[in-house]
Amino acid sequence: YTYVSANCFAGYFLAGLAQYGRFIPPTDKVIIYGEGNRKVIWVYEDDAATYALKTVDDPKTVNKTVYIRPPKNILSQREVVGIWEKLCGRVLEKTHISEEDWLAPMEDGSTSVQRKVEMAIFYHIFFKGELANFDLNQSNQCEAASLYPDVEYTSVERYLSRFA
Repeated sequence: YTYVSANCFAGYFLAGLAQYGRFIPPTDKVIIYGEGNRKVIWVYEDDAATYALKTVDDPKTVNKTVYIRPPKNILSQREVVGIWEKLCGRVLEKTHISEEDWLAPMEDGSTSVQRKVEMAIFYHIFFKGELANFDLNQSNQCEAASLYPDVEYTSVERYLSRFA
């Protein structure tokens, strides 16, 4: 077996600056989760596919989990918003949402199970930082950019520049 952990796909998370349900960058306001300082790993889908294909016949990846963690793309939400502000030439109005306020609708009986699952995913990524808060130090773990330094992955800035 080989498992590939791709982290936050750009089309779903990065394109809208992690705004729930938004798939293009905002040009006026943005919600920041907590302080916006938790590191997130942003990965362009084409890059994830490239790395995954490289693992297929690679004996170095047998019985391992390959984590796609492009070094230049391990950034906080606040850093990503800053990149977008530079690209679009505007400073966005920032509203912070606390963990408590984010989780409050989950107590509401009217919130659908699907919405609760989506909120839980955002919570673990943006409030807890669980994509980047551990080291790869086990023998069955490896990092894609280290295994395949020849891959020129898409940086956050390059990805967002398509919207500017």
